[in-house]
Amino acid sequence: MMSPRITQLDPDPAHPGAVKVMVDGRPFCTVHQALVEGGGLVVGAEWDEISRESAGRAADEEAAWRTLLKALERRSFSVGEIRRRLTQKGHPPQAVDYAVDRAQGLRLLDDAAFAHQFVQSRASRGRGPARLRQDLRMRSVADQHIDAALRDQWPEPESALELAAGLAKRRLRQLSALPRDVRRRRLLGYLARRGFSGAQVHDLIRRLLTDAEPPAAS
Repeated sequence: MMSPRITQLDPDPAHPGAVKVMVDGRPFCTVHQALVEGGGLVVGAEWDEISRESAGRAADEEAAWRTLLKALERRSFSVGEIRRRLTQKGHPPQAVDYAVDRAQGLRLLDDAAFAHQFVQSRASRGRGPARLRQDLRMRSVADQHIDAALRDQWPEPESALELAAGLAKRRLRQLSALPRDVRRRRLLGYLARRGFSGAQVHDLIRRLLTDAEPPAAS
């Protein structure tokens, strides 16, 4: 009985860079083109255990790559986020490494760019430095990228106070009927949740509350 052989290696029109593997005229799997270009699979070659294992690994890698691309169609991800996502989807570790390395090589994943985009978009929604740092760390972004993104958004440490002041003024108008101590506590909590804290924030709220007090009767 003749051993099975690779009969076709056809580009997958639906997935650029992928190749369909046919064994004895039947579809077996789809692998990334790098395996074929590297000589790992050749038409006419015997479909032995080594070929099957090599194709199986490449098929896993191609599947992880497709999952990564589908995720990036919806939104941007940090490297750590996409690694967790691929792992949760059940892709093997070596396939996850392949997909992430390939995406980084094509600049589809870039934690420095991701951090800048994240800070810029969230700051426009009222997020402060502390909250942004926490959120990015949860996404496994390195501190060096976080620091650079925050510096670009707020070159001077005090510049973030302008955003905090605007948020506090709007919130203060909603709390005008409450006693001063209650307004102070609520403003501090409100700004802390948004990522603003420290002595400068306390001083800011004190000044805003003082400015909001009605003038003393003469």
